Amino acid sequence: MFLGKVIGAISLNIPTNQYASTNYHQAFKTTKEMKQLTTFFSLAYLISWLTWLPLYIQILPDNSFRYLHALGGLGPLIAAVICTFIFDGKPALKKLAVSTFATSRIFLLLLALVSPFLLNAIAATINYFQKGHWDDLSLIGLSKEFPDFNFIEFFIYNLVFFGFGEEVGWRGFALPRLQKPFKALNASLILSLFWAIWHWPLFLYRPGYMSMDILGALGWIFSLLTGSILLTWLFNTSRGSILVCAVFHSAMDVAFTSDYLDKNIVGLVGMLVTLWGIVTLLIFKPLNLSSSEKVTSVDAG
Repeated sequence: MFLGKVIGAISLNIPTNQYASTNYHQAFKTTKEMKQLTTFFSLAYLISWLTWLPLYIQILPDNSFRYLHALGGLGPLIAAVICTFIFDGKPALKKLAVSTFATSRIFLLLLALVSPFLLNAIAATINYFQKGHWDDLSLIGLSKEFPDFNFIEFFIYNLVFFGFGEEVGWRGFALPRLQKPFKALNASLILSLFWAIWHWPLFLYRPGYMSMDILGALGWIFSLLTGSILLTWLFNTSRGSILVCAVFHSAMDVAFTSDYLDKNIVGLVGMLVTLWGIVTLLIFKPLNLSSSEKVTSVDAG
């Protein structure tokens, strides 16, 4: 019911002509996509939140089971695999797997990998003119939580547990189903809400989340909205490549959340990402957020 109310509220600007109405009723009034999405989100939440439970009820000592947080990141992936198999069978599961590990859009894959670090370099340059000194960008990709990881190891860690762990679910399973009745922008906004809800236990045990004030939390929510728009653009432009989205998600995590970054640089990167999202929306328009048609089923990318 909650999912239905949210979707109904965000869909107010969907055209009300006969064909749009027919599409809407076919997709949701028959409860097909509604059932699939409700099952997926519920299962993703259940898997992740139960995995994180020992962390946010604080029954483990500090720094114990540091990989437990990462394992919770696999919740959306596991939920997507289960739901795809239940609702669409083995052929759809094979398509999901192919899209997860392959893409024919090599340029987009390179863009997804490089662009977050390019934004970091631009932000560092702006920071230099503001403060008069350069920050050590070689520290990007280093984490106090995993001091034994180098840049590549930290990137792979993020790619496995949060790139693939999240994007197989959010973009691989949920987004195509949301884009069937909705504009790509509306689908992105709906997905952002449920993506944000998935994170709520992190505010109970992750230092970076626990230290946020109201303005910080609002900024974080806005960053999810912007990130969702960019990920939808990448997903639709790559013709449904989860790999491209997973690489971008991971690169953003590494570039945006490195513990050693100057906070001013982090803020500047956030501003640049927001501008990128706005420009993307203005150029590619809300309907498809892409120069091609929005993707409503996963293929090989």
